[in-house]
Amino acid sequence: QVQLVESGGGLVQAGGSLRLSCAASGRTFTWYSMGWFRQSPGKEREFVAAISRGAASTNYATSVKGRFTISRDNAKNTVYLQMNSLKFEDTAVYYCAARNLGGLATRTTDYAYWGQGTQVTVSS
Repeated sequence: QVQLVESGGGLVQAGGSLRLSCAASGRTFTWYSMGWFRQSPGKEREFVAAISRGAASTNYATSVKGRFTISRDNAKNTVYLQMNSLKFEDTAVYYCAARNLGGLATRTTDYAYWGQGTQVTVSS
């Protein structure tokens, strides 16, 4: 198994930036492709971004493409989500997820391991 702990959330004004981090421990980090998801009150958890095991490939939700960047540092067992040009509608709890398979999965059911989430609030 792998354990995931997110950090870096907070309150930011619209147009600002935040960088989320997700530290992994347990199994070999490079076994896992990683994803970021988010959930707003009353809404289902939705896909934000994914990155392959070796970081060669990434995938983004249309709503964040061009504003968010997912990356990973396999030496530090950490995946990041750089969020720029934040909008009020980006307000959500952001979750890091891992799956012990390749590819760039976008469904919550594709991921077996989840962090506890970190709150991002964008003020308009």
